[in-house]
Parts: sequence; C-alpha cells; structure tokens
Amino acid sequence: MKNTVLTFKQAKENGSKLTMLTAYDYSMAKLIDESGINSILVGDSLGNVILGYEDTISVTMEDMIHHSAAVARGAKNALVICDMPFMSYQTSVYDAVVNAGRLMKEGRASAVKLEGGKEVCAQIRAIVDAGIPVCAHLGLTPQSINAFGGFKVQGKTEAAAKKLIEDAKAVEEAGAFAVVLECVPEALAKLVTEKVSIPTIGIGAGNVCDGQVLVYQDMLGMFSDFTPKFVKRFADIGSVMKEAFKAYDEEVKAGTFPSKEHTYAIDDDIIEKLY
Repeated sequence: MKNTVLTFKQAKENGSKLTMLTAYDYSMAKLIDESGINSILVGDSLGNVILGYEDTISVTMEDMIHHSAAVARGAKNALVICDMPFMSYQTSVYDAVVNAGRLMKEGRASAVKLEGGKEVCAQIRAIVDAGIPVCAHLGLTPQSINAFGGFKVQGKTEAAAKKLIEDAKAVEEAGAFAVVLECVPEALAKLVTEKVSIPTIGIGAGNVCDGQVLVYQDMLGMFSDFTPKFVKRFADIGSVMKEAFKAYDEEVKAGTFPSKEHTYAIDDDIIEKLY
C-alpha cells in the first residue's frame, strides 16, 4: 500500500512505529521499497556516502534532483522525502518555495525535508501553502555543523532543551507533517514526542520516537569513514562485497572467469568460414 503523509498521521494516532531509510539510486530504492519500509529519505548525506564530500554543505540542488528522480523511479510504495540542500531555503521564502517545487517536479519527490526550527517556519508555512508536504529536522542539523563546532549531542542544557521543544511546537504549527530528531538525549526526545501531534523520527534519539531513520550504508557496514554511536549494523554487507570483489579479481587474473557456463557459443562451421 502506498505510504503518504496520511500514513504518518495515522501511525502517530495508532501508536504504530514508522520506518525510514536513506536511498540515492534506483536499485537500492527498489530493494528498500520491496522490504516494506514506510519512507525513503533522499538525504543530503549523499554528499558524504555517495559523492565523497567531507560534509553536506557542498551538496547542490542538481545533486538532490538527480538522485531523487532515480529513487522515485524505484519506489512504488514508500513515501519519498528529499532533503533541501544548504542555502536552497535559508536565503528567502521565495527561494524555499521555488526549490521545493523543483524537488517535487524534477526530482519527483513526494515531500521535502529542511533543517531548523523557528527561524525557518516562514519557509515551512509557505512551502506547505504551495501544496508541498514538509518534514522538519531538529537537534543535530548537519548543515549547521560549523556553527555547532562539530558533531555533538544537542539539547543537553536546560536552555537548549527548552529551545528544542519550542522549535518542535513551532514547526508543527507551521505545518510540518513530521520532524526528525537527530542526536538528542532519549528523555528529551520522549518529551518532544509527547508534546507534538506530528510523528517524531529519531536518529540517535533513542527508541521513544514515533519512528526511526538510518543511513543504509551505515546499517549495512558499507561506509567506514565514521560510524556514529547510534548506528547498529544489521548486516556486514561491506565485507561481503569486498570478498566478492577480491574473488572476481582473482578469477579474472587466473583465467577461470568467465567459464563455459558464462559464455555464448556459435557453430564451429560458421567460425571456420570466417578464417
């Protein structure tokens, strides 16, 4: 069954957990979609795990559109949410609506996600008014990593915790249909989840949120540059892939691949006529 923003709303009301994973291409989107995952996030994390950038700040609108369209072609049931990249919405409300529209029209996303609280509520409201669903993102917001001074848990002081709660209420009021909570203490995530009527999607926020999201390369052991504390490896696919690559390398160099079973034949008499 096709997942929509209504699916998210009903899950919150019913107390059902939501699942979300990242994807950046058609093949992975199909695999995730066929697994029953509720939502696929085309995250600007593609800057790190796909393009090899040191951060997400360098990711462009063209990058997001390109990968979102590929994912959308593979996802038939999961709700495809596409990240709005750095400076695609911070500059003005007008820019935010235009760029969100591009992600929907050209990237074929079903919703967009942007980082920030009260300071981006005008953008959230305008995008929603344009008929585009918005998922908010609070806590550790990677596009603001330079302001945070690194990847650090957010909301640990009383003032920071109060601000996070206020921001969650603000993005809900602005029209966001869900909010991602990244790297916040579990007790604070629980409080936020109780205080808003929209689903909270946790990543490094404990199991008290209404749903969870992970970067698929992290949970499959395919990305080793940095592994956050909150990541669980559900399979070590990275090692399996490397072993397969090594086996291929060895067989080709030994002349054992391709063998007869992987080779096409032609009648000998035809070949003889060609000499």
